[in-house]
Amino acid sequence: MSAPTPASAPNGAQPQETPQDAPATARPRPKLVFHCQQAHGSPTGVIYGFTNVKELYQRIAECYDMEASQILFCTLNTHKVDMSKLLGGQIGLEDFIFAHIKGQPKVVDIEKTEDALGLTITDNGAGYAFIKRIKEGSIMDGIEGICVGDHIEKINDVSLVGSRHFEVAKMLKEITKGSTFSMRIVEPIKAGFYNVAPHGGGNSKKGGLGTGRETLRLRSKGPATVEVDDGVVDVATEKINNLLESFMGINDTELAQTIWEIGNEKNNPHDFAVAMDESDLGAFGFTDDFIFDLWGALNDAKQGRLKKAQEFHEQF
Repeated sequence: MSAPTPASAPNGAQPQETPQDAPATARPRPKLVFHCQQAHGSPTGVIYGFTNVKELYQRIAECYDMEASQILFCTLNTHKVDMSKLLGGQIGLEDFIFAHIKGQPKVVDIEKTEDALGLTITDNGAGYAFIKRIKEGSIMDGIEGICVGDHIEKINDVSLVGSRHFEVAKMLKEITKGSTFSMRIVEPIKAGFYNVAPHGGGNSKKGGLGTGRETLRLRSKGPATVEVDDGVVDVATEKINNLLESFMGINDTELAQTIWEIGNEKNNPHDFAVAMDESDLGAFGFTDDFIFDLWGALNDAKQGRLKKAQEFHEQF
């Protein structure tokens, strides 16, 4: 039995292609949209169209009709001043962003009775260095009014706005032991909160370490990219950040991720050291011993010998 002949189209027209016959066209990637709130309380806003932290702050500022310079830092999925949730170089595509806004300034006088003050400094990538950690039992731990999340605006009337974290840490380290100095700090607003977003962000799905969730990787140079988080980068950057804190008294997720990217493709510590010297990071002047420690952390991460540390979330 022969196959049936297709029916002719009217007026001699050729039959139209069925959807199965139509050529495939590339589907455009949907626009990445994030939800945000001011951490002390505000309606929920919608932001998009940013590729780095400065542009992110600008989008938030436009959303709430304020200056971007009012934003001290952002946290992910919590309105609390929780440094373990600090927005760094990447954002999960389902994360909810909370912007912490400038509050009241205050000036404190500090006597440097020991070589180390006990501060870990980080910055927001947009010109504000602030306190990420205060060591228990340290000089700073005993001074009333200094808190995690406070922006260090001035030291002895020298403005630090626009300074990177390592510059602030270096200035504090170089203060002579036994001397007294003043520090002007600005705390984030911590007023009552309302309209709290779901803890898991703007979406009911919730990604986690090792789940392969997608993240938007922000870069100071070049476009932002969407990457799949397999957990290795997280544990590597955490270990690198611990080394940066010990060596320089700073914490910088973007810097740690850049170090990871430089070392991830290298097969030995010599090639890694050469690549570090030839990169923009050569200006940091890392010692040979520190480079070797970094390589150890990178190699352990690549071999799966590192595990993410359990985090303690302080309640405010």
